[in-house]
Amino acid sequence: MKIGMNMLLWTNHVTEAHYNIIEKIKNTGYDGIELFLGEGNLEHYSKLGTHFKNINMGVTCVASLAPEENIASPDAKTRAAGLEKLKWSIDMGAATNAEVICGPFHSSFAYFTRQPPTESERQWSIEMLQKASEYAASAGIVLAPEALNRFECYLYNTMADLSSLASQVNHPNLGAMYDTHHAHIEEKSQAQAIKTIAPHLKHVHISENDRGTPGSGQIHWKEVFSTLKEVGYNGWLTIEAFSTIIPEFANAINVWRDYSPTEEVYTKGLKFIKKGIDHS
Repeated sequence: MKIGMNMLLWTNHVTEAHYNIIEKIKNTGYDGIELFLGEGNLEHYSKLGTHFKNINMGVTCVASLAPEENIASPDAKTRAAGLEKLKWSIDMGAATNAEVICGPFHSSFAYFTRQPPTESERQWSIEMLQKASEYAASAGIVLAPEALNRFECYLYNTMADLSSLASQVNHPNLGAMYDTHHAHIEEKSQAQAIKTIAPHLKHVHISENDRGTPGSGQIHWKEVFSTLKEVGYNGWLTIEAFSTIIPEFANAINVWRDYSPTEEVYTKGLKFIKKGIDHS
């Protein structure tokens, strides 16, 4: 398993100004970083990709869809806009040499109809993800949609939901992602949830229940690490933690305070993961 650090702890738009942070992450012992694909163009992401390759840092990415890009929408134009956004994300991810693009792109983040999910919504999402998976195949990228907790998403909340999605898309370039934070809220057992998604598992977010330093909260970490080993997972373990550094982004994800000191998150977090893997 490789260990990564999500740059959203510092920024939602990585530029050359963040190279010093990435150097610290590398020197701490991480195998790679994770970028949010928001603004920027092909030239920007290609420059980042060249730098990461030169310093031997692996890359994964996060993508999301705005309400006007919802691929689960009943409106065909909205679904088409979402597919174009996913294709753009794949192009930008490929420019950074990303292996995986994860995120809640089965629908729009924090968008609610105030009703339970319908079969039609899920089928529209599946149809668009099948097309996106074909596009991802040409770029050599694996898509790993993410189930979110009920306060951030209504379409896919559990690993049972996500397993059904991946099975119906049925494409080698689409798997699934496991996030310990969301599972802590939605699942009965971290171990059973991991076993449920294991046939499709392509990416893992290591995230504490309060989004602070992994190991400092209530997640049942022994279950997480031992079950990942049991099912033979050998992909990325990427820390996802948040801060108030960028107020606009923090407000969008309902982060109202700092949960742990930034340096503690990535230094103690790495030691915690390595210990968890070794002792599981």
